[in-house]
Formats: sequence, structure tokens, C-alpha cells
Amino acid sequence: MKRGLYGLLAEFRNPEELVAATDRARREGYRRMDAFTPFPVEGLAKALDARDASVPLVALIGGLLGGGGAYLLRYYLSAVDFPLNVGGRPLHSAPSFIVVTFELTILGAALFAVLGMLALNRLPMPHHPVFNVPRFALASRDRFFLCIEATDEAFDATRTRQFLATLKPVEVSDIDS
Repeated sequence: MKRGLYGLLAEFRNPEELVAATDRARREGYRRMDAFTPFPVEGLAKALDARDASVPLVALIGGLLGGGGAYLLRYYLSAVDFPLNVGGRPLHSAPSFIVVTFELTILGAALFAVLGMLALNRLPMPHHPVFNVPRFALASRDRFFLCIEATDEAFDATRTRQFLATLKPVEVSDIDS
């Protein structure tokens, strides 16, 4: 397997430095970035320009498919496949379909939301290239990291390393893929 440069990783001492560095990197034109912190940092998602509009859409699609599928299944079973005229009621009785339709709408939305979230986050990912950097173990304790990926259009290894150095990080490391 050919190994190459995944990106550059800058280590910072506190969350304020990380958010400021992320803001500055965004202004410099970097778009393919990620940040790693030991706890949630207020303002970091905005600095990364993270958008989360996809999961609600996936959940809506799952809910519509679940509800529509439940209604069509009940209709098919009651009116087409095995019609029973009990007490003169109509074969297509929408009120009797409501409970199953509602339950499968909720089930479809929940399943699609969970599976969609996992897929959009590219999970499960047992190994990420940042784990190749020895100091990255500090991300779960007390350090904050900004990764600029090599796939970014503005990425140039030398120029990006110089830019990261101007942000006064503790260390800038290469990430091998």
C-alpha cells in the first residue's frame, strides 16, 4: 500500500488558540480541516463551518418511507390480498391503518437517522491517519489539534507548514496516511 501525506497537524495548548487558528485558517482559504479536542469547544463548529442539515433530511426520508410502506402494506393486505368483509365495514378503512402507519413512521425515521449519522460521519472507522502522530494521544487529555488535510485545494506542504507556524502552535506534525 502506498503511503503519502494525509495532512498537517498543529497542536495548541488551549481551546481559545484552537478556535482562533481555525478562524484564521478558514480566512486563508483552507476548507478541508478537522479539529480534535478532549471536550466540546464552543465556537469551534462555527469556525470549522460544520453543517449538520443532512441528518434531518435522512430522517425525514426514512419516516416517509416507513409510513408510506406501512400504509401500502396494510392496504394491500386488507383490500387486495385477503379481503374480509366483517360487519359491513369497507375493505379500505384508513382509521384502522393509523396506528401501524404512525409506529412505522417513527421506526423508519429513527433507523434512518442513526444509520445516516453513522454513514455521514464515516463510522465505524477503526483507524484514522491522525493516530500515526505520537503526540495525538494528548487529544484525549489536555491538548487541542487542528488538522489541515492534503486534499484541500489550498494545501501546499511547505506553505501550509509555514502558515501553521505563524499560529504559534506547540508543534506541527506531518500525518502519514
